[in-house]
Amino acid sequence: MMRRLVLAAVAVLGLQTAYADGPDGVPAAQFNARAGQAAGGNAGEDSFDTGKFGDSGNRLTSLNGGIGTHLVNVRIKDIASLQESRDNQLVGYGLVIGLNGSGDSLRNAPFTEQSIRAMLENLGIASEDGRARVKNVAAVIVTANLPAFVQAGARIDVNVSSLGDATSLAGGTLVMTPLKAPNGDIYAVAQGSVLVGGFNAQGAAEKVTQGIPTAGRVPNGAIVEREVTARFAEENMLTLQLFNPDFSTAVRVADAINDYARHRFNKRVAGEQDSRTIVIRKPEGISTARFYAELENLLVLSDSPARVVVDERTGTIVIGNEVKISRVAISHGTLTVRITEQPRVVQPEPFSRGQTAVEDFTVIDAARPGSKLAMLDGPDLQTLVAGLNRLGVKPDGIIAILQGIKSAGALQADLVVQ
Repeated sequence: MMRRLVLAAVAVLGLQTAYADGPDGVPAAQFNARAGQAAGGNAGEDSFDTGKFGDSGNRLTSLNGGIGTHLVNVRIKDIASLQESRDNQLVGYGLVIGLNGSGDSLRNAPFTEQSIRAMLENLGIASEDGRARVKNVAAVIVTANLPAFVQAGARIDVNVSSLGDATSLAGGTLVMTPLKAPNGDIYAVAQGSVLVGGFNAQGAAEKVTQGIPTAGRVPNGAIVEREVTARFAEENMLTLQLFNPDFSTAVRVADAINDYARHRFNKRVAGEQDSRTIVIRKPEGISTARFYAELENLLVLSDSPARVVVDERTGTIVIGNEVKISRVAISHGTLTVRITEQPRVVQPEPFSRGQTAVEDFTVIDAARPGSKLAMLDGPDLQTLVAGLNRLGVKPDGIIAILQGIKSAGALQADLVVQ
């Protein structure tokens, strides 16, 4: 009797294990067979199996179809980019000439004088042994981003930043400057007039500066001389990376691509790898550019973590929509101490031998205005902002309050202090 019961239990457990492998009670072997038939019999070669990338079919459809309170419908191209189409950074050293007496002082920037002599020698002009006395030249660092798929002869923008003690680059012209990649090869050459957004005005007793006059741009100032070798047209596997890593968003992107691919190519082509990366296999019979062009406009529900970003330098506070605060009591008040020095002149008595002297006199006044005790409970963003405004504090005070709430464990969000 006991043997029969044991055999029956083993049989039931075996059936449950077999039917739990696949979604909706379908055995894993039968589910993979169906996927292989839908993909034209090449499930193991052209589609993602459930064992490697997880079930991106019915099991994850609830994530793709469940509409949350704060989810946003966005295109894939707005939240992710292809790893195969990234930019490359370029850098170079050059000279800006034609400044109105606002260039480098050659005593404090000797490399500027060396660069001037080297430039003149390359132009066939012999420089004298004496020191130069020019004030209209500035040494600069030139940076640029080389976009993906750019061809030789195309123009790109460059940024120019002063390297010495020049006071302004306004009105200057960047002399021909080669731009190099980290491997040392020259990929572009920059030259042109520098556009500066700030200005600097100085007199004998006062100085006014607006913006950053020592940095500027040269629009279309660089000509690409060498293109970056790319095999995008030959790629069969594409790697899609999210700008903001999130597991839920990565799963929704993979589901949206697979839903479209089932109707378009009769197979699944995408699989989520981690919180940032989605791997996509290109089907046969379509170019890589056309294939991704069909995918990048698909709509997905984008999610974002609860996060509060604080910039103490500028007093900027950004609170995400998912941020919540547990019920907490807050008392906030600023202590103001005012110290006033009022020296007094003390006169000696008449017909005495005393002398006139200055006596120190200090007035100290301490006050704590605006001290309040308030209950703060933020189930949503609107309630949280209204509660902070009721305290009547400035941004620096709100920053201190948020840090205190985080330390107390009542801030249900990630606090990022910059």
